Amino acid sequence: MTAVPARDAERDAILAALAPVVDGIAATFGAVCEAVLHDYRRPEESVVAVAGSVTGRAVGGAMSEIGMRMPARGDKAADELNYVTRTGNGTLVKSSTMVLRDSTGAVFGALCVNVDITAVGQAHTLLGALAGLGAGPAEPPTTTFGNDIDSVVEAIVDAHQLRQHRGWAQLDRAERLRLFRDLDARGVFAVRRAVEQVAGRLGISRATAYSYLSQSRTTTDPTPSGGTA
Repeated sequence: MTAVPARDAERDAILAALAPVVDGIAATFGAVCEAVLHDYRRPEESVVAVAGSVTGRAVGGAMSEIGMRMPARGDKAADELNYVTRTGNGTLVKSSTMVLRDSTGAVFGALCVNVDITAVGQAHTLLGALAGLGAGPAEPPTTTFGNDIDSVVEAIVDAHQLRQHRGWAQLDRAERLRLFRDLDARGVFAVRRAVEQVAGRLGISRATAYSYLSQSRTTTDPTPSGGTA
């Protein structure tokens, strides 16, 4: 019965050791950098340390839309380095998410570094225009960063609805299952009360949402989209 407390103690020690590193990273790169330390054991309040202010995170805040994918992948989660996204207010952010593992190899958290590259992107566009290079690079996806997990879950559901250009009533059974399967893969249902929240956002009953979630976990999508998370 002591294995779980011992493992938690080990994880707590790793997080405590990394807290000063968070401050050091942000101090090294200055105002354009933010470092965030996450504890996946509490997804609704995963931020245990933060330095800098690029995405507006605070201690006690929730995982981001991207961060939710990591615990959903379990111990198969891998580092995601140098990906570019955009916040809701238009800030262009280059990020890296490095998973934390205990001595058994189990993933329990992550160290994230976010760098505001908005000015770099603007300079790239300007220089490209001056050089006559035509259109700039494709727009990066917009990602929700929030201290409130409910706002992150709602943003993920709403993004699905926008991509489909159709409401729940217009989706056939396979599309509905695919929606729940994708939300599950993104870690949405690891959050407390997420099923109820998704049901409300889609305008369906909680029982219907639980039924589709159960079915999505026991059936295979015959026509996978092949898109990236």
